[in-house]
Amino acid sequence: MKKAFLIKYAEIGIKGKNRFLFEDALVNNIKSALEKVEGEFDVTKESGRIYVLPSTDYDFDEVVDALSHVFGIVGICPMHQVEDEGFDALADRVIEYIKESYDEVNFTFKVHSRRARKNYPMESMEINAALGSKILEAFPETSVDVHNPQEMINVEIRNSINIYSKTLPGPGGMPVGTAGKAMLLLSGGIDSPVAGWMTAKRGVKVDAVYFHAPPYTSERAKQKVVDLAKLVSKYSGPMNLYVVNFTDIQMYIYDKCPHDELTIIMRRYMMKIAEHFAKVEGSHGLITGESIGQVASQTMQSLAATNEVCTIPVFRPVIAFDKQEIVDISLKIGTYETSILPYEDCCTTFVAKHPVTKPNINIIKRSETNLAEKIDEMFEEAINTAELIEIK
Repeated sequence: MKKAFLIKYAEIGIKGKNRFLFEDALVNNIKSALEKVEGEFDVTKESGRIYVLPSTDYDFDEVVDALSHVFGIVGICPMHQVEDEGFDALADRVIEYIKESYDEVNFTFKVHSRRARKNYPMESMEINAALGSKILEAFPETSVDVHNPQEMINVEIRNSINIYSKTLPGPGGMPVGTAGKAMLLLSGGIDSPVAGWMTAKRGVKVDAVYFHAPPYTSERAKQKVVDLAKLVSKYSGPMNLYVVNFTDIQMYIYDKCPHDELTIIMRRYMMKIAEHFAKVEGSHGLITGESIGQVASQTMQSLAATNEVCTIPVFRPVIAFDKQEIVDISLKIGTYETSILPYEDCCTTFVAKHPVTKPNINIIKRSETNLAEKIDEMFEEAINTAELIEIK
């Protein structure tokens, strides 16, 4: 008898002839996640099932925590895997599994068997009835409830036999790396880490860019963003974080442009710089944490004005979420407490008192002509002096 984990996936199962690509990506991501856990593990796939098979001692909670951060997994089933030694031996193994898995055995149950190996001498209904009788005999305080059982005892007859009853939740989604790459504009706020997490959940490999404005933003503000990147990378995998010194560009815009347009024009240059690094990384789009109407720079007109400078798509996963919905996700993924630390980012430092909410793109472009003398040189300087931090 071996203790192991059965990994369940959902959306991958409806893929066609390229399903194996998604399964292989999930297997590789599971292996990468388990590298951080003490112990050795074999990760295999067989007939629509993925197994994590420990070959040494391991910490159960550490393994479950690692697996619960792997996109593509919808369920983690701790199980006993046994060889086929006949029905009586199987019944003994099921009873042994129940004794080991439950402190108190006074529940209602149902046996659900799946005979994937059709040469097994008993049919599924026979296995259900026979095992149910054995369980009732071994644990008289239990009872059968086929309609609404408290516990479902699953028995899968395959090359080996899988016995399990508990399914721990995974994060769902698709395996990271199966849907291209994108560049996240990561600030120190609540929204952008959630946007990065949501995009990674759809299988997108995420890198990030952060705009730093010393001395108006402190090293603690920068460290806060690094910490947020680490929290997101628990799910999304390793990422490259580009830290761009944006102070000179911001001050130049502040000196040369109307103050009610500051946020829009600064945002446009952020998008240009982010797109540069997106192309360096081979990314197919940008990701932002913008939500319609949340602030002046996130009205439909403002979003259109910032989009206008981009030549690649801009993805906004939280575009229709209200603030509480975004907060709820940030609490779920563990970024909220870091996001609310009181260290200002460059966006809040230079915010105008009365920002334009319905910018006219032609007027914005006319204002940007005031920057013509130095902006290209400053743009190149910001790119060339950017710091690259590898988040693992």
